[in-house]
Amino acid sequence: MAPTAHSSHNDRAPRTLEELQALSIAISRGDADLHLGPRAREVLSQLIELRGDQSLLSISSLARRLDVNPSTISRLARALGYERFGELQSLLLSSGLTPARSFYRQHATAALAANKQDLQAQARQLCGEHQLNIERFMEGLTNEDLDAFATAVMGARRVRLHGMRQFHAFSSFLAYGLGMIRSDVGLLSDDSLGVAEGLASMAAGDVLIAASCKPYTRHVIDVCRAAHENGIRTIVVTDYSSSPLVRYSDIVILAPHESSFISNSMVTFLGAAECLVNACATVGGDRAAEALSRRDKLIDQLDIEIG
Repeated sequence: MAPTAHSSHNDRAPRTLEELQALSIAISRGDADLHLGPRAREVLSQLIELRGDQSLLSISSLARRLDVNPSTISRLARALGYERFGELQSLLLSSGLTPARSFYRQHATAALAANKQDLQAQARQLCGEHQLNIERFMEGLTNEDLDAFATAVMGARRVRLHGMRQFHAFSSFLAYGLGMIRSDVGLLSDDSLGVAEGLASMAAGDVLIAASCKPYTRHVIDVCRAAHENGIRTIVVTDYSSSPLVRYSDIVILAPHESSFISNSMVTFLGAAECLVNACATVGGDRAAEALSRRDKLIDQLDIEIG
């Protein structure tokens, strides 16, 4: 990715999108020397999500898009170490990024207002949005992210997953995939245990994978906080680097999800889950292969599958 901000006299200014994302996460965790207020953190994470978007072409159009004053964006750029907004703008408009396409919509409004005579066009639009979200997910995902996730999960004694509402389905899907390649994986709360009991059964060094996106579920944030404070290694799968889950995380996986679906889209999150399971299988090596073999043997023994 092309470097930027070389004209800045402040060496702390991020020179790549990866550095900017890492700084945003560190700020949200409270690990950075730079401290930003909640609104500034949100604006920063939104700027990163808008990389390549046409609204970045001018500070006035960007301010309208984010519903802030242009001076707010200028102050944020200077706080990040840039001499002027143009340096940050150049980074976000780097030619190495996805071409500018804007697809943010009011979820339910767009679906309800769609042409009833051309439902295929609505479906085509939605699938195109999913494709762009996946492309943006891959732009932000690094080999280090995958290795950190896989090493933590495959090296832990116990792995538990937690999500509410739509993210309960995501957690179940990821738990199923990880359960194919290692033992002692499950949902934090099941039919026999509540969340408190589930956390109490975990020890320092165990891994909790929690997931939520905007609007965030307060309960999931509280669970992440409790796990983190009790020495449980916490991995969060969320949407923005300003997500409140990030503050209590050891590892962060970010997945864009904005679309015209009537609720929060899960397509990129489920795609991310498959990438994470594959990474764990690769890192697990022979251990993962043995777990898969035992599973296949039991499926045959119980005569579960047909055809």
